[in-house]
Amino acid sequence: MTDDVSNAAMLHREWDFNIAQQDAEFRDDLREASGIGKKKGKKRGRQHGPVLSHQVRALIGEGNQAYVDGNIPEAIQIMQEVIRIEPRAASAWSVIAQCYEDSNEPKKALQLRIMAAHLRHDADEWERLAVQSRDLGYNQQAIYCYSKVYSLDPTNVDVLWDRASLAKEINDLRVARHSLLAILKQFPHDMTVLTELRPILIEVSDLPLCASLYQAALEHYQTVQPLGPAQPIDPSLTDQPSPNQIFGFIDVLVLADLYNTMAEYDHAIQIIRKGCRWLQGRANQRFWDGCVDDREYDLPREEWGNLNIERSGDVQPGHYPLDVNARHRLTIARIKLGEVEEGKMHASIVLAQDVLDYAALFGEIADSYFEHEMYADARPIYEVLGADPATSSLYVLLQVAVCRRMLGDLQEAAEVYKQVIDADQTNNDAKMKLAELYEIMDEPRKALELVYQVIDSRKRRTHQPEATPAPGTIAQLQGASLFEEKSRNKAKTSAPGKSRLTLVELKALEEQREQEVILGYTRVEDLWPRMLHGDAEAEREWMIEAEKLVEMFRETRNLFVTTRDYDFRGMFPKRKIQRRDGTDEDRMVSRLELNAKDENQASEKVDSFRGVTFSSWLRIFMQYAFVLTKRGDYDQAEEVLRHVLLSNAYRNSDSQNTIRIAIITCAVRAGKFSVAVEQCRKIINTHQFNNEAFRLLLVSLASGHRPTDSFVSSTLQKHTLRELRLHDASVKTPELMKWNVVGRRYNLSSSGKEEQSKADEEVDEEADIPGSMDSNTTEKTAVRMPTKNNPIIVTLYGQMSLAAKSYQSAICKLVFLSRIYLLHAYDYCPEDPVVCLSLAIASLGRAMQRQSDNRHHMIAQGMAFLSQYRTLRKSSDDEVSAEVDYNFGRAFHQLGLHTHAVSHYERVLEIAEKRGSEQCASVAKEAAYNLSLIYVTTGAVPLADKLYRRWLSI
Repeated sequence: MTDDVSNAAMLHREWDFNIAQQDAEFRDDLREASGIGKKKGKKRGRQHGPVLSHQVRALIGEGNQAYVDGNIPEAIQIMQEVIRIEPRAASAWSVIAQCYEDSNEPKKALQLRIMAAHLRHDADEWERLAVQSRDLGYNQQAIYCYSKVYSLDPTNVDVLWDRASLAKEINDLRVARHSLLAILKQFPHDMTVLTELRPILIEVSDLPLCASLYQAALEHYQTVQPLGPAQPIDPSLTDQPSPNQIFGFIDVLVLADLYNTMAEYDHAIQIIRKGCRWLQGRANQRFWDGCVDDREYDLPREEWGNLNIERSGDVQPGHYPLDVNARHRLTIARIKLGEVEEGKMHASIVLAQDVLDYAALFGEIADSYFEHEMYADARPIYEVLGADPATSSLYVLLQVAVCRRMLGDLQEAAEVYKQVIDADQTNNDAKMKLAELYEIMDEPRKALELVYQVIDSRKRRTHQPEATPAPGTIAQLQGASLFEEKSRNKAKTSAPGKSRLTLVELKALEEQREQEVILGYTRVEDLWPRMLHGDAEAEREWMIEAEKLVEMFRETRNLFVTTRDYDFRGMFPKRKIQRRDGTDEDRMVSRLELNAKDENQASEKVDSFRGVTFSSWLRIFMQYAFVLTKRGDYDQAEEVLRHVLLSNAYRNSDSQNTIRIAIITCAVRAGKFSVAVEQCRKIINTHQFNNEAFRLLLVSLASGHRPTDSFVSSTLQKHTLRELRLHDASVKTPELMKWNVVGRRYNLSSSGKEEQSKADEEVDEEADIPGSMDSNTTEKTAVRMPTKNNPIIVTLYGQMSLAAKSYQSAICKLVFLSRIYLLHAYDYCPEDPVVCLSLAIASLGRAMQRQSDNRHHMIAQGMAFLSQYRTLRKSSDDEVSAEVDYNFGRAFHQLGLHTHAVSHYERVLEIAEKRGSEQCASVAKEAAYNLSLIYVTTGAVPLADKLYRRWLSI
C-alpha cells in the first residue's frame, strides 16, 4: 500500500508543470534565435555582451560546426569574420583560443582567452589566466590578471597573496606593498602579513608607516592580553620561537630598530622596556615607567663584575632578565640620545658576550660611539673585531685607523692603513688616507709616492660594459606577452645632454666680453671729470655706461658663489675642469710637490676681472651708488652695494669696511639712519675693542631729530650695553672671556645668569651680523683684549640716556657689575671736557625733574662739572670761548637766571661779530635764538626783533 502511494506521488511531481509557462519560454527561444521580436516574461540572469544579430549567430554556428568537424583553419577564419563584425562576441574569442590551443600554440591561445575574459567578467577565469601567465613567465601579465580577480572579488585574499608574492619576485615593490596592505585591511594586525610587509616598506624607505603598523599591532595584542601572553615569552628563559599570531620578542626588536633608525630614541627605549615587560607577564608593573633609567633590567649584584652601578631613589633595581639583543637596542638608543653613562652600562654587558656570536652587535655599538666622536670608546671595540679573522673586515680596519688618528696615534694609524693596502692593493681610499697621514707627519716623499699610485690606478681604470639580458629572450617575451616584460633592476638610461658651448667657444666669448668691459671702463673714466664739473650730458652718458658695467659684474655667477670660503680664481679655474674623482689626488700632489721642493710660495690670487682690477670695480660701484642716491634712488643704490658685499671678490676686511661705509654714506644722505646704525653695528662687531667704530657711529648720527631717534633706539642701546659688558669683563675678569673662532670675537663664557640675560636682550637678529670674511690667518687669530678701562663706550651709553631724557640713569643707574655710566667715565678720564659737560647736563636735567629729592645738590654738582669743563676747555681761541659762554648761558637759561644767561649770550654774539659771522655762525645763531626768547619773555620785543634781523634772517 505504501509503495503505491509513493509511486503515485512521484508520478504527480513528474507531470506537474505549467503548460503556459513552458510555451512562453519556447516562444522566447524562437524569438532569440530568429532575432525578431522581444522576449516576454522575467529575465533569466545577467546578460553578458551585446545582443547578436542573425548574421552573427549564423556565422557562430558555422564556426562551431567547422571546429566540430576538425576543420581548424576554416573555424579560425569564420570566427575572425565574426570578431570583425562584432568584436564583443565572447564566444568567437573562446573558439579561436581553443583552435590555437589544439594547434599546440598555447601562447596565442592565452592572449585570446585574456581578450575573451574582458567580455565575461568571470573571476575564476581571470585566476586561471593568471596561473597560466605565471607558468609561462609573463609576470606583468599575471599581475594584471590578479588585479582583475581582486577587482571582481575583493574578498579573495589568496589572490592578493599570490599577487604580492609574484610582485616581490620581480621586485615590483609598489604592487607588493599595495597587495599586502589590502590583506592587512581584511586581517588587521596579522603578524604573518606584517612580517612579509616589513622588508618591502624598509626597501621603499617608508619607515614611519612600518613603525605605525607595528605599534598598532603591539597595542592591539596588549589590549587583547593586557597582562601579557598566556605563557611568558622570554628568549632568555626558553628556546621556543614565538607564535606567528602574537606579537613576539622579535617583533619588539624590529619596532625598536625602526624607532632607532628614525632617530626616535625615546620611543625605542619605551618599546624595549614595556614590550619585554609585557612578554614576561609583568604588564601590570607600570611603576617602572616612572624611572628615567633602566634599573628594571639591572644585573643582579653577584653578576656585576667590574661594573659600578649606582641607583638613587626609592625604587630598587628589579634585576629582571633581558636578552642581549634587547639590551643592545637600549645601548644604541641611550648613546644616541646623549645618555652616555646609561648606554655604557648596557654596552659593557653586551660586550662581555662572545664576539663571534654577537659580532654585529659589537659593530653597531662601536659605530654609535664613533658617530658621537667618542673615539676612545669605539677604538677598543673595533680592535677586538679586527683581531679575529672571522669578524675582521676592511671597514673595521679603516675605522680602527680613523680612531687612532683622531686620538693622536698617527704612527699606529699609518700601520693599520699599511695592513689594509697590503690586503687590497686597489684600495685607493686607504692610500689617500695614508698619504694624508704622511703629509701630517712631515714625510712628503712617501705621501707623494702613494698619490702617484692612485693617479696611475685611475688612469688605468677601464669601465666594464654592464651585463644586459640576451636580446632574443627579451624580444621573445615581449612578443608573446600583452605587457612590457622588463626587469625592475634595469639601469636607467641617461637622457641626452643639452647642447652646450665648448670650452674654446666659452673662452672666445669671455675675450669678447673683456674687450667690452675695457672699453666701457675707459669711457667711464673719461666722463668722470666732466661729470664732476656739472656737465649734464656727461652725467647721463656716465650713468648708462656705469649701469652696464655694474649689471655685468652682478650677473657673473663665478663672482657670487655659494661657498664664500674661497677667493675669486678666474672665470676658468683649472680645478673646475678636472674630473671629480681625481680632485683630491691632484690637490694633494700639488701640495706635496711644493713641500718636497721646499717651495713655500702661495698660489697667485686673481685681483682683476675682465681686465679691470677689483679696486677699480669697487670705485665704480661706490660712484654709481653715490650718484643714484644724489638723484633720489637710494633703494637701488643700497641694493647694489649690499649685493656687491656678498661677492667672493671682496671677502677681505678692508673691502667689507669700505662697502659698509659707502652704504652708511648713502643712508645718511637719504635720511635712512636706521640703515646707518645697522652697518655701524656690524663694523663694531667686526672690529671688537676698537674705538674708531664707535666714533664712526657718532659721526653718522651727528644731529637732528631723526638721527636722535635712531641714536636712542632700544636695539642700539642694548647692543652698546652688551659691548660695554664685554669691555668691562675683558679688563676685570679676562679668564671668563672665550674666543669664538667662527664669529672671530670674544664672548663671555657660558654661565647661567649672564647667558640668559643676553638671550633676553637679543631681539634684533644679532646673529645675522657676521664678522670679517677675510681668510688670512692673521685675521683668524684672537685680537688683543684691552687691559684698562675705556671711557668712550661708557660715555656713549650715558649720552644715549641723556638723549632719552633718562638723567638719573645717565648719572648713577646701577648696571651689571655695579658700574655707573657718566660718573664712571669721569673716573676713567677726569680731564675730558666732553665727560664733564655731559655730567653737567645730566645733573641740571635731573634737578629740573619733579622726582628729584635733592634738587639743590644736583644744581651745585652740575655747576661744578660745568666749571671743570670751562677749566679744561680754556683757550685763547675765541671760537672755544664762544662755545664755553654759550654752554654757561644755556645752563643759566635752564635755571631761570636770565640776567646771567643774557650776559653770556651777548658775549657769544660779541665774539662772533669780532671774528666774523661765518666762523662762529652755528653757536652765534643758537645764542641769538635763545636770547630772543628771553627778550620776548621779559617784554623787550624790539631787542628780539633786532636779533631776528641781524642773526636769524635769510
